Amino acid sequence: MQTRRRFLEQIVRGGTATAAGLATLRDDGLARVAAASAAVAAQSPADTARDEAYWREIQQAFTLDRTITNLNNGGVCPSPRVVHEAFKRYLDFSNQAPVYHMWQILEPNIETVRRRLAAEFGCDTEELAVTRNASEALQIAQLGLDLAPGDEVITTTQDYPRMLDTWEQRVRRDRIALTKIPFDVPVTNPADLVARFEKAITPRTKVLHFCHVIFLTGQIFPVGDICRMARARGVKTIVDGAHAFAHIPFSRRDFDCDYYGATLHKWLLAPVGTGFLYVRRELIASLWPLTPANASRSGDIRKFEEIGTHPAANHNAIAEALTFHHGIGIERKVARLRYLRDRWARRLEKLPNVRFFARPDEVNTGGLVTVGIEGVDPAKLTAYLWNRYRIIVVGITHEQFKGNRVTPNVYTTLEEIDAFGDIMEEVARKGLPAGS
Repeated sequence: MQTRRRFLEQIVRGGTATAAGLATLRDDGLARVAAASAAVAAQSPADTARDEAYWREIQQAFTLDRTITNLNNGGVCPSPRVVHEAFKRYLDFSNQAPVYHMWQILEPNIETVRRRLAAEFGCDTEELAVTRNASEALQIAQLGLDLAPGDEVITTTQDYPRMLDTWEQRVRRDRIALTKIPFDVPVTNPADLVARFEKAITPRTKVLHFCHVIFLTGQIFPVGDICRMARARGVKTIVDGAHAFAHIPFSRRDFDCDYYGATLHKWLLAPVGTGFLYVRRELIASLWPLTPANASRSGDIRKFEEIGTHPAANHNAIAEALTFHHGIGIERKVARLRYLRDRWARRLEKLPNVRFFARPDEVNTGGLVTVGIEGVDPAKLTAYLWNRYRIIVVGITHEQFKGNRVTPNVYTTLEEIDAFGDIMEEVARKGLPAGS
């Protein structure tokens, strides 16, 4: 009798799989992912990370252009088929009679999404607003806080440019003070990050703003330690979770932040234009929304969702993305992402002219890392990888470092990772070909 595992192994090896068999795998994606996960339930996440039969099933849940190797999933990720089909289904249904179907039938279902996102994040349902991205979520907090001239905000030199621009506008408009603290690259001791923030706090400091995972390097911050230190000093905390949620395991209960903004079209694989904002319940009433809401809603988290007419399809399909995410499980997911990271990074870190700007280990990074090759311009390497091999990475240029950010995801194959590793190793040893 042929077991499910044996069947999948044959597919991976190019054995008895037929077009009809593959088509069957692509249907009913959520059930298939759940069944595959049940089959490996007794395995450790580390063992499952190396189980190509399991990950082949996950890969089949996506509709992709395999002529392109996307290693920029830190920008935006493709959704699994089941998520994208739900998104399209909601759009089609809305279009039949949007004034009724969209507003009266689909829009109220955002409450189910809110409840499930809050449970996943680890907060009360009434503390989470569904937004269009992390930038919108964070700007609600940044622009909604009452800050007087001279009040200080402390952030870092490696925070997201749009968020730094938002604080700079408040400097110009409201005459607040903004302090940007630098830190070593790579971080050798995460406790140093806590100490740097603590040392920078002054009697004028009102807010600490920092990334959970730095978008430039993948460095994971000790969020709980920073937030607890700040709370003990009466300082509020805004955490940029764009690259943390559904990427690395955590719960809001693990740390004591006041505001948290996340993007869902990255690591959760939800439709483009989805995110959320967490606000500590007792702070909701004092935080001004970007789009004014009626005074009667001052204490309602939903006031932050008042953006005018918008599609319900985007946020409703988050429910399917959560189900797909749960089907894999965050521990298996991050183990796989780190396995893919290690498969190419371990080859390069042995070379003397290669540098990683956050340590590729179990403490400092997940699946996102940035690598620099001495003497190789990141922009030219980005162009070379695309023009010659149709591999997408991101060139990173910062005042402290230059490199290329690499972010695979659960649909990335070993063949793609190994091909990328081969090319990078050759470039590290020989440089870019002339004319590249």
